[in-house]
Amino acid sequence: MSGQRGADGRWLERFVVTKGSTLRFLGAAGTVTGSKHLVETGQASVLLDCGLFQGMKELRLRNWDRLPFSVAALDAVVLSHAHIDHSGCLPLLAREGYRGPIFCSAATAELLKIVLPDSAHLQEEDAERANRRGYTKHRIARPLYTGDDAEAALQLLVPCEYGKQIDVARGVSTILRRAGHILGSATVELRLDAPASKTLGFSGDLGRWGRPILRDPEPMPHADVLLVESTYGDRTHETDPMSVLARIVNEAVDRGGALIIPAFSIGRTQELVWRLRELEDSERIPRMSVFMDSPMAINVTALYCRHPTEHDLEMQLLMDEARCPLCSHSFHLARTRDESKALNRFEGPLIIISASGMATGGRVLHHLAQRLPDPRTTVLLSGFQARGTRGHRLQEGATTLRIHGRDVPVRAKIETLHGLSAHADRDEILRWLGGFGAAPQQTYIVHGEPSAADALCERIRERLGWSVRVAVDAEKVTL
Repeated sequence: MSGQRGADGRWLERFVVTKGSTLRFLGAAGTVTGSKHLVETGQASVLLDCGLFQGMKELRLRNWDRLPFSVAALDAVVLSHAHIDHSGCLPLLAREGYRGPIFCSAATAELLKIVLPDSAHLQEEDAERANRRGYTKHRIARPLYTGDDAEAALQLLVPCEYGKQIDVARGVSTILRRAGHILGSATVELRLDAPASKTLGFSGDLGRWGRPILRDPEPMPHADVLLVESTYGDRTHETDPMSVLARIVNEAVDRGGALIIPAFSIGRTQELVWRLRELEDSERIPRMSVFMDSPMAINVTALYCRHPTEHDLEMQLLMDEARCPLCSHSFHLARTRDESKALNRFEGPLIIISASGMATGGRVLHHLAQRLPDPRTTVLLSGFQARGTRGHRLQEGATTLRIHGRDVPVRAKIETLHGLSAHADRDEILRWLGGFGAAPQQTYIVHGEPSAADALCERIRERLGWSVRVAVDAEKVTL
């Protein structure tokens, strides 16, 4: 028997034949994007995450395919957090007629009210620009989804408290715990009552211990089957990103040009500003103009300050002192398009932080198109760059970069700073796994490039002795 809520909130029941609960990997298996994992029990169908594919063209094209499951049969969605590769497909789900609940933390629900309309706006803007400038390969370029689709998805959000068990579908409940990755991020414990009692654990994107702003990741006590991310499963982070960041800033100042930092609007931008302020306070870098050029990042930063239950002790103390922890000393906001364009006229040392973090879209592309040809410019890639993205091509030494239909020469100095990643590294993932009371019966490695996933799999097998393997795209396994 399977069920779905009707318009009055009651369950509409239907009978199906089932042999057991299953799990299908419909994204973030063999890659770091497109997180979607479908759990079917025979009583209910629940989707863990609903993200867009990013990066390489063959991955992005999958966003245009029909959703690889029955939307009509779907009873609920449970989200780990608001990053687009985990949530950006929700408007497509709503457009296909889904009207069930979408469960997430309270902060994630607020973030999605910023993130999804912004994503839709960028889709519409890119399609309009392609049509206007004629660089689309289609007769008429269309957006993947619209603002109306995003608004329809937002109406389905059900905010949840951390640590509280919530019924999400017939025979299925969930508990969200802090993941420490970005504001509102959560690990997901999914309890399945039938046909056999099982607990499915999902790490989502794990954060790190001892980082500024957010609390540390919380342990998950038990899981029969576990999905764990592996973005940095083959490496450890730099221990002192502040020294590297100070060097990059000071060298950029010496060259007399702009420091352009592509940064995700959620998490990365806020930590960058925090650390720049700390470096200025300690006089390790000069005080200089810092521009946050992203309406979404500006709104998200304000949201960070409005969620004290997410803050770590240092953030709480600064907020209690009525200081702004997320502002540098000469801090400027570029909300409008005209304010963003005006930055092109600024000469001399300045810092521009703008989305997106892998230079796949957004305002940062205009700054890169303007300043990449200038050898005085520094571009700081402040985290993981997926294969196929412009950020990855810059990281690999590209001499030109295609932006808005034209090839832009790259004469700027390209730097990478790994130490600011909001993702747990290999040892931090193992630290979180060490919090389980007993080994899961089976662990699947997801959300990582093949080399990172394979390396983490082997390390877990050697260090913990668990039954573990890398998830395969489109695979269905029995729980």
